[in-house]
Amino acid sequence: MTVQPTGREIALIGAPLDLGAGRRGVDMGPSAIRYAGLEQHLREALGIRTVDLGNVIAPVAESTEAGDERARFLRQILSLCDEVAELVAGARRNGQTPLVLGGDHSIALGTLVGMAAAHGPGGVLWIDAHGDLNTPESSPSGNVHGMVLAAALGLGGRAFDHEGWTLPAVEAGRLSLFGVRSLDQGERELLKKLDAKVYTMADIDRIGVEHCMRDAIAHASGAAFLHVSLDLDVVDPETAPGVGTPVRGGLSYREAHLAMEVIAESAKADSFDVVEVNPVLDRENATGKLAVELIASALGARIL
Repeated sequence: MTVQPTGREIALIGAPLDLGAGRRGVDMGPSAIRYAGLEQHLREALGIRTVDLGNVIAPVAESTEAGDERARFLRQILSLCDEVAELVAGARRNGQTPLVLGGDHSIALGTLVGMAAAHGPGGVLWIDAHGDLNTPESSPSGNVHGMVLAAALGLGGRAFDHEGWTLPAVEAGRLSLFGVRSLDQGERELLKKLDAKVYTMADIDRIGVEHCMRDAIAHASGAAFLHVSLDLDVVDPETAPGVGTPVRGGLSYREAHLAMEVIAESAKADSFDVVEVNPVLDRENATGKLAVELIASALGARIL
């Protein structure tokens, strides 16, 4: 069964980047998700057409200058995100729904910049164990994947300026975080100043997945677009072992599917990215397969 809009066409964009992460391997995430049968599953389960635009070319850490230790590989990451942004904006002009396959979470900046180029600043539903709201000044690691949401909000500082980009790509007050359970001190301080809805795992345990997700969607909706950014580390590592930065105490298999089903029922999502699948740490591509299943649920797959 499906609740997805008829005639929807998905534009798949691979972004095999791991320069923004502290652990190698997520650059193989797009291949793992495709290998798990993404296109076939969407076609057979939902009747959705997909157009695979291939992968953007990502630099390799061993042959790349890291640059400023406060934001390593930032110049190269911004260049790759610019390519992603162009593909995303082009997909929207063609009437397609962009689905970007990461790679580390840095690639979401490209998705959001591309959506903003096509529509103006929008809203974002950030489904992640982490806040990704650090800046080069506040980050304890220097890993850019932990700064990407702050950058999309226009709060990353001048280091994130890039020719042709308009930041913020996310409208103030249209941000929801879901499944959070690991925040740095700088992120906590920033969240006190933002008009954001934040649903931690403790909130989800107390209130329930469905209520929290519906409220999160309502808060992030109403701008020029709604983007859904799914980091597989939001799922508990017992279920999703192959992720870049695992944190215990995440969503269960059933909770993750229910969250995606609520997104599909809202019919408000205009673009997606799915990130941080790390086959090096996975078991028989279990996390890649889970990514495929969750994408299908977010696009409308149902049991009955």
